[in-house]
Amino acid sequence: MQPVLVLYYSRHGSTKRLADAIAQGVSSLDVPVIVRTVKSISDTRGDTETKDASSAGPEVTLQELEQCSALALGSPTRFGNMAAPVKHFLDSTSSQWLKGALIDKPACVFTSSSSMHGGQESTLLSMMVPLIHHGMVICGLPYSEPELHNTTMGGSPYGVTHVAHHSLNAPEQLSADEKALCIAQGKRLAMFAKKLADHA
Repeated sequence: MQPVLVLYYSRHGSTKRLADAIAQGVSSLDVPVIVRTVKSISDTRGDTETKDASSAGPEVTLQELEQCSALALGSPTRFGNMAAPVKHFLDSTSSQWLKGALIDKPACVFTSSSSMHGGQESTLLSMMVPLIHHGMVICGLPYSEPELHNTTMGGSPYGVTHVAHHSLNAPEQLSADEKALCIAQGKRLAMFAKKLADHA
């Protein structure tokens, strides 16, 4: 089967940590996975939003998106919405939409914010909308995952999240609950991709 694509944008490394943990969940079911980032874009002043070294990774191609068996899409929260580089990438996928390249493929979304109430769920919902337009099948997290009941940090039935209290000296790691939910999300996405591939 084609690999699951875990696609993210991260500036300080928090969203990348989520992506890596989701990929760990995917690969635990012996499903191939690739982790890619979207390209940074210049803002209206002509400045480029630079990433920390901890956020670096190979950039995605439209061919990788088109050929994936499933998609996990992640972005930091920007005023309750996805970051501009993620929106810019999605806006470049018209040819994939015209071909119906992503129809019936499972997808999930994930995000990181710097505060508990920083717009995580609205960011997740904002990322779902273009995926629904592509005909993808959204895969959330059921409340059978005990960490959704226990977490005092990130976690949502709409998709996995992380609360990142950034420190320049010591970047915050995922909490145990956040990481467990990431792995569960990756497994669930891989399970659906595998079932669809087996019945293709």
